[in-house]
Amino acid sequence: MSVEKNKVCVICGKHFSSSEGLFLRDLNDRLKEKILNQADFARPSSFICLKDLQQIRLQSMQSIIEQDLDYDQRVNSELQKELSKDTYVIRNLNETVSGQLTRGQKMADAVAKFGGSWGFIITFTIVLVIWMSVNVFHLFGMNFDPYPFILLNLFLSCVAAIQAPIIMMSQNRQAQRDRFDAENDYRTNTKSEMEIRILHKKVDQMNEVQWPHILDIQKMQLEVMSEIENEIQTLRIEQEKQKSRSRNTRHRTRRY
Repeated sequence: MSVEKNKVCVICGKHFSSSEGLFLRDLNDRLKEKILNQADFARPSSFICLKDLQQIRLQSMQSIIEQDLDYDQRVNSELQKELSKDTYVIRNLNETVSGQLTRGQKMADAVAKFGGSWGFIITFTIVLVIWMSVNVFHLFGMNFDPYPFILLNLFLSCVAAIQAPIIMMSQNRQAQRDRFDAENDYRTNTKSEMEIRILHKKVDQMNEVQWPHILDIQKMQLEVMSEIENEIQTLRIEQEKQKSRSRNTRHRTRRY
């Protein structure tokens, strides 16, 4: 008994049996869209043979893969372009700033460093105590600056007048170094931000587009495996029917 081939494939136009294809209403939306692009007259009740269906599935998978690869290549190219930019070179500010110091700037730094330490405070206190003790108690027979220590006040005023601009020189140079640090940090952060933004863009593409595409491909693979299993079951049933008919024929032959 021959199988009735009363279904017409919407793609190739050939006749097939119901087990040799599927109806469009049983397919997912992506495959329906692909089929409608090739046959705009198709309807949900239209029939498509397995051969054309597999061809469309392969084309859909290839389109998804090419789309994702093209986007990855564009993002990688953008990242490589950003990494290869020569607009900014990281500099070691310690070498840059220290190498440009003059002798006066180095002396100003040394004075500011010593003037802002406990060593300066202790030393200066000891000098003041010795100075006042010598002039008050006439130690060693000396009394060069009697009370109220006018010479000491003049000496302290001179020290303060000289020390203040020297410390300001050191602070100005430190402010210049801070500006270099801020500029260097800004450029580093800007370059890092651009690179991180591109990487985020790539990760977002993977999470929002590529993973759903991978799931779609796996779903297609499961559908194909299910169809193959159904075909195998159909073939087994046909074989069992043929064996049953053969046994019945032999049995009748023996009876006659």
